Amino acid sequence: QVQLVESGGGLVQPGGSLRLSCAASGRIFSINSMGWYRQAPGKERELVARITAGGSTNYADPVKGRFTISRDNAKNTVYLQMASLKPEDTAVYYCKANIVYGSTWRPEGQLDYWGQGTQVTVSS
Repeated sequence: QVQLVESGGGLVQPGGSLRLSCAASGRIFSINSMGWYRQAPGKERELVARITAGGSTNYADPVKGRFTISRDNAKNTVYLQMASLKPEDTAVYYCKANIVYGSTWRPEGQLDYWGQGTQVTVSS
């Protein structure tokens, strides 16, 4: 009853930029933290960046200074602006959100939700 839908992945040359979006929809009462994770072939899924409901952010060391996470609370959407992309950024990127679900006026529970993933390939 809650969905996260990502968009914006693709193929980009080293040094290029991409912007990922992730929109949450469904029976949402409120959204706490939202974040982006990535998983490269043969590797564990890892945190890329996270943003709280109040806008505080934290980033993984490999992406600091190159990636920017932001959110639009009115649209229930989180973004990841990626710049100066490197081949080692190649991975499937997933968004995750901690969501209080329920009706507009009554919360019913709280869960972590994941998007389906979007492929980002950095290659010349």
